[in-house]
This record gives sequence, C-alpha cells and structure tokens, in this order.
Amino acid sequence: MLDLKGNRITYFGHSTFSLTTPSGQVALIDPWLKTNPMCPEAFKSVPQLDVIFLTHGHDDHSMDLLELARQHKPKLVTNFETYLWLTAKGFEKECAPMGKGGSQTVGEFDVTMTHAFHSNSIEEGGVRLNAGEPGSYVIRMPGGLNIFHAGDTAVFGDMKLIGELYKPELAMLPIGDRWTMGPREAACAIKLLGVKHVIPMHYATFPMLTGTVEGLQQETREIAGLQIHALKPGESL
Repeated sequence: MLDLKGNRITYFGHSTFSLTTPSGQVALIDPWLKTNPMCPEAFKSVPQLDVIFLTHGHDDHSMDLLELARQHKPKLVTNFETYLWLTAKGFEKECAPMGKGGSQTVGEFDVTMTHAFHSNSIEEGGVRLNAGEPGSYVIRMPGGLNIFHAGDTAVFGDMKLIGELYKPELAMLPIGDRWTMGPREAACAIKLLGVKHVIPMHYATFPMLTGTVEGLQQETREIAGLQIHALKPGESL
C-alpha cells in the first residue's frame, strides 16, 4: 500500500500532473491543459499554482507555461537554457533554474533534476529554438514521499543510480512508444529504479502512441509486489 503522507497526485492526461501538499501548496509538472485532448474540461484551468516543474519545452509539455506563469506567478523550475528564455519574457523573479544532479527547495517541494534521453526545443513564431537538454525530476514532498517524474525518455542504465541515490517510492513513466519508452522498456526502467508503484503516462493521446497499460502489465507480470496505478485523466492518488 502506497502511503502518500497526506499529499495528493492528480493526473491531467498525457504527462501533466498536479502535486498538492497537505497544507495546500500546488505544483504542476509539464503544464499542457487547454489543448490537451486527454485533459477533462474541468481541469483546463487551475485556481491556484505555486510551482511549475518543466522537464522540457516541447509543446505537449509546455503549451500553457507562459499563460500560467502570467496568471499565478508560480516559481518556475527549468533547465538553464529555458531559464534564459523565460527571463527574456519577463519572468526572471519567478525562475528557479537548476542543472542535472543539482537539488533545491522550492516552496514545500525538495527537487533534484536528473537525466532524460530525449530532444528539447521551444516553438516560437514558427521557429524551433534549442532549449538545452531535457531532464526528469525526483521530488520529495512533505512527510517524506519521494516521487520520480521521468519526463520524455528512453530507458537508460543510470536509472539504477537514481533508484539507489534518491529511493523514489512512485514513478511516473512514459509508455507510449515511438517518441519515448514503450511498455517493454518501461518494465526495464521499473526494475532499474526499484519502485513498486508506477503511474503510466504519455500514452493514448495520439494514434502514434501505441503503448498501452495492458502491454505494461504483461511486461511486468513477473515483478513481485508491483502496483500499476493506471489513472484516468482527472483521477487522483
């Protein structure tokens, strides 16, 4: 049984999650709400937002970043290159940039940026800007709950180090295939991380994302004690 220590995790569809602490602080990971076809209508706006964690700048992870930053003035946790882009947009005071392997405290969230194997760019005015390297995050929430959001990534051997160093209890892992891990690779990532609780993400949004929860369940059938929390958009743990 996963003990969330009074915290709440809500799935918005694709790779977007909110994290709510017992005291009511709210963070969003990879904010794509308004044009996200998986996001329920009631979740396309948020009444409160204290922190945004951005794994990378592709549209399906950052589409609502600027609008939410203007509306709520949350702290913006990004890599250095995206930080430079955000400062040019007038958000220098809100930015909390970091690099891989580094840690910081933002509100009630302790966060470490870790690696991801993917590409990264920001679309602006029909031009693709290089946005540095993509990342993932280990986020430590009040009460000692450690979660890992992998961002968009392939499986890689150093996930074992992430598991050993940071000991996440819950991992959000992409399973859609084509652009990220599919179920086979995600099953390997689960073994490397050593987690017993997984929320699948980055699947079913578009036809080309062919990985399924059923496929992940099949690939992980021999991992003892594993719980796959296949949240529907709008559902929470």
